[in-house]
Amino acid sequence: MTRSDLVEELAARFSQLTHRDAEFAVKTILDAMSDALVRGHRIEIRGFGSFSINRRPPRMGRNPRSGESVAIPEKRVPHFKPGKALREAVDKRTAELNAAKPV
Repeated sequence: MTRSDLVEELAARFSQLTHRDAEFAVKTILDAMSDALVRGHRIEIRGFGSFSINRRPPRMGRNPRSGESVAIPEKRVPHFKPGKALREAVDKRTAELNAAKPV
């Protein structure tokens, strides 16, 4: 699902929202989440999951072309951990789809 798919779904579910309003709502939510992560905050949405920032320590890597060692600096990367309800829903739906497939 892309951002535009999310906007379409929101506009379809809530008929009182115009396409422009749905687009603004999705943009506002995603911007707020991005800003919170940039500031180092953790985002927790009950039943869905949590977003946090993980630290990747500096390490030595290799250039695949030349084989020489390259220093890779420390990074901070976003991390998503799905909530229990989401994990169970995905697992249940996947099991149902796999059971429906002819062998």
